[in-house]
Amino acid sequence: MKRDIIVTWYFEQSPAQVWQCLTQPELLSQWFMKNDFKAEVGHQFTFISKPIRAVNWDGIVYCEVLESTPEHKLVYTWKGGPKPGVINLDTVLTWTLTPQNGGTLLRLEHKGFKGIKNYLSSFMMEKGWGKVLRRFQQILKDYSNV
Repeated sequence: MKRDIIVTWYFEQSPAQVWQCLTQPELLSQWFMKNDFKAEVGHQFTFISKPIRAVNWDGIVYCEVLESTPEHKLVYTWKGGPKPGVINLDTVLTWTLTPQNGGTLLRLEHKGFKGIKNYLSSFMMEKGWGKVLRRFQQILKDYSNV
């Protein structure tokens, strides 16, 4: 079994503003998770959140930037598991920004949910991405009005 998540949102803000919210660690931590992110290919970083024992996740996402094209595309690995060194989720996250009607069309692709456990987890994560993107929208509005 394999499943991917694809979510598309439209924001009134420019690709430059959306890019800042996706790549600035301080802004990223406000709408997503604590992190040590840099939008540089090869940079390895982590997202840190509360563990979710029900899905065998210790709260740490291990990532590496695979592609970074400012204001257009950001791709990184997304790996997690029950404890450091044990990975049972190995996926790739792609953010694509497209200028549209004076704003930005943001497409999130979270690909590579393989196996029955990850297949089932993908449904929870898809719901979670909806909540995360609503927080993103609020932080983006606040940031763009500064």
